[in-house]
Amino acid sequence: MTLEGVHRKFTSERLESEWFHLYRRVMDLMPRLNSNSAKRSADGASPDAPPRYAAIKQSIHDAIRDGRLKPGDRVPSEADLVGQFDVSRMTANRALRELQSAGIIVRRAGSGSFIAEPKPIGHMIEIRNIAEEIRGRGHDYRARVIQNVEEKTSAETAALLEVPVGTKIFHSIIVHHEAEFPIQLEERFVLASAAPDYGTLDFTQLTPNEYLTRTAPLERVEHRVCATMPDARTRGMLGLNEGEPILRMTRRTWSSGRLVSHAWLSHPGTRFELSAAFSVEE
Repeated sequence: MTLEGVHRKFTSERLESEWFHLYRRVMDLMPRLNSNSAKRSADGASPDAPPRYAAIKQSIHDAIRDGRLKPGDRVPSEADLVGQFDVSRMTANRALRELQSAGIIVRRAGSGSFIAEPKPIGHMIEIRNIAEEIRGRGHDYRARVIQNVEEKTSAETAALLEVPVGTKIFHSIIVHHEAEFPIQLEERFVLASAAPDYGTLDFTQLTPNEYLTRTAPLERVEHRVCATMPDARTRGMLGLNEGEPILRMTRRTWSSGRLVSHAWLSHPGTRFELSAAFSVEE
């Protein structure tokens, strides 16, 4: 065989070897490509189709629009959505999380997901009784009293009420519920000399606002509102999921020339909004 023939044979064998290895690599990749394709098909991630989590969200939006789901109605669980839409649990969870973030549903640990009520609107300028606000919206009101105790001011609480350390005060913590959902956590410090019976009252039957309005008539009010992330205690009492913000109003009230009450009023940020309206005189 000539040198040219040897070279031609060597080149041909090398090309055949390279093509063989390329073929083997493609064949090895095929099972993984088919598996990924099947997974995309199962969860609806085809380039020509919307994501399946979006389809779940749309179905719930449609049910609300058509009246098949109303405020307070239970939404299908993750397991139900997995079976109904033939998707992964992660896809169903994403749909519910995005509906919650948009304020369409509320999720309660151990109870499930429910269509959200229209956001209650609190009044920033008026001092209104929260029980009357809730009943005025046609909902049941209930209060859960966590504590209502007498104590002496520490350096921190004395600063809140602008009194000397050791001054006698009452410290109450109450969770106000609207239609069985916690809508406000009220933590209040009250000057005992201005409201001497405060510590003996049953605040499941009347609110601190009702009592203080009668006992220490308002002459000045200060409001400050901020959005913040709650601590674990607040999150638990308001039934919030981790990462859900709150609207916190700080309210201070004066009567007879002295500061008599300092309250923190915390509301679920995704289920509550505040408003104010006033007239401007020329």
